[in-house]
Amino acid sequence: MWGLAILPGCMGPPPVPQVYQNPLAIPQADRDLVWDQIVDVVDNYFDVEREDRVRLEGNVLTVGRIDTVPEPGSTFLEVFKGDSATPYEKLESTLQSIRRRALVQVVPTESGYLVDVAVYKELEDVPQPEMATAGRATLRHDTSNRRTLPGGCEQPATQGWIPLGRDPALEQRMLHEIYLRLARPPAWPPPWRAWRRHGAQS
Repeated sequence: MWGLAILPGCMGPPPVPQVYQNPLAIPQADRDLVWDQIVDVVDNYFDVEREDRVRLEGNVLTVGRIDTVPEPGSTFLEVFKGDSATPYEKLESTLQSIRRRALVQVVPTESGYLVDVAVYKELEDVPQPEMATAGRATLRHDTSNRRTLPGGCEQPATQGWIPLGRDPALEQRMLHEIYLRLARPPAWPPPWRAWRRHGAQS
């Protein structure tokens, strides 16, 4: 009974409360603050491979870019990893070899910055399922390019990765975190002022 109650919470992160435009407008002037916060959000999901910061060259701000290392999709057993942003993505990554990589661009504007988040999904292209038993007696030629590692271990051939397009669910999750850090308008009046006003009226 308790297991059934806990299971839905383990299937994936909570849903994003709203849909954010991509690219997301950031009304901030401090480019170092903007960059550090964006890198921190990206680092929650991926290892950063390369950073090209927003820089001032002459009188022009350059476009910043963050490239990440491909990250294997988290499964149902990896509860605390959020790269598989929905229960479907968790299930897909559990049953198949999925990986993701992100490309984030920070574009300076007159009023702040535009943050463009692109997450790409890929499916591993293997000759056949690893645990498959069907067709073993059939003559095959697609696994002939195997290479032997030191110690006599044979590594199966991998054809590469098949692009599956963008991952809007993870893009929205990352944009949500960036919005909360940099773009959410401050609450007004502050809670303590509202409390004092309520206390005076009572």
